[in-house]
Amino acid sequence: MGKLRFVPLWLTYAFLYVPILVVVAMSFNAGTSPYVFEGFSLKWYGELAGNARIGEGLVNTLVVAAGTTVLATVLGTLLAVGLARYSRSRLLDAVSLMPAVLPDLIIAIGLLMLYTVVEFTLGLWSVTIAHTVFAMAFVAAVVRTRLTHADTSLEEASRDLGAGAVRTFVRITLPQLLPGIVAGALLAFTLSVDEFVIAFFTIGPTEQTLPIVIYSMLRVGVKPEVNALASIMLLVSFTAVIAGQRLTKIGESRRAHD
Repeated sequence: MGKLRFVPLWLTYAFLYVPILVVVAMSFNAGTSPYVFEGFSLKWYGELAGNARIGEGLVNTLVVAAGTTVLATVLGTLLAVGLARYSRSRLLDAVSLMPAVLPDLIIAIGLLMLYTVVEFTLGLWSVTIAHTVFAMAFVAAVVRTRLTHADTSLEEASRDLGAGAVRTFVRITLPQLLPGIVAGALLAFTLSVDEFVIAFFTIGPTEQTLPIVIYSMLRVGVKPEVNALASIMLLVSFTAVIAGQRLTKIGESRRAHD
């Protein structure tokens, strides 16, 4: 009877992860059918490498993700420090996290209207700014969590010894926050690479990010190259998340040791 209570848990895991495992398995299918496994082969990964459209979408996605990571990390870190050290307003806390909880569709429509009003040309830059808007909220949340474990006595000692606010932040606060900052940067990169809705609304007519390319390919049916591409994206996302968790744990273990 005791083991039966875990049945709903394992059914939930199966519902979430079995389709993903099927996609990964079918990416190694030797046949052309995306539903019937006809033998092991790596040919679809070779086909994927030779697809110019996917290659262009990948380059666009990496450009947007790199820009988003830099901007969201800098702005999110400053936002977290400002809210934690210089503000006690719950309203500001709620507003800063709002992009993380709002539906992507609302953010996309709002930004598209803003770009239209200010006559901002849609392209990779518009997508980068749009991704930064919601990714910086996640970075701020991660860094702020790290701030709760920072030793404020070191900052006070630095100021007592004559160091200014900027020097104290660079020499004392920033090293303590570094694991959280790196974890937030990896999270921002992963969110930008996988994001579809906001990019679909805010990108120009001549560019496409990788999720948009995948969507356009799926409209005419699931192709084996899509399974291979999904497997690679899954590996990249999984690696980024694991790296972020490891860096956070390393930072916490060093702090505990000190």
